[in-house]
Amino acid sequence: MRWLGAAIEKLVRNPEFNIAFFSFAFHFVWEFIQIPTYVGMSELDHWQGVLVCVRATFGDVGIALAAFWTASLAVRSRHWIETLKSVALGVYLSTALAITIVLEFAYTQVTHRWVYSELMPRLPPFGTGLSPLLQWVVVPLLVLFVVKRQIRA
Repeated sequence: MRWLGAAIEKLVRNPEFNIAFFSFAFHFVWEFIQIPTYVGMSELDHWQGVLVCVRATFGDVGIALAAFWTASLAVRSRHWIETLKSVALGVYLSTALAITIVLEFAYTQVTHRWVYSELMPRLPPFGTGLSPLLQWVVVPLLVLFVVKRQIRA
């Protein structure tokens, strides 16, 4: 049984595991909070709405991991969260925001996979919704704060 404890401890200290785990938790909550800002979401059956939010959250985890790995490449370390240097933080946030802007544009303007409701403030020049942009500032900062504490504990 001692090996199991060691394996769990190693997993919990892994930055990617922590980024994925806490990103899922916090983005999942955000997805539910922003439901009114998308057309049709409030009218879905409960289970359908949950599934839409779960799928979106898995996408958010993918963005978070891509941003994490991009920042890791920029500073040549997977453990940049422990010191939270401004270069890594800037690369992490700007990568996540850039991916979000591209995906939001593609899904709302090109494929029309989803539509913003009248409650969603939009920012020029691409008409990206304010909620997804705030999501990729607020949630990642919260995730990094928690992950840093988790890894150091």
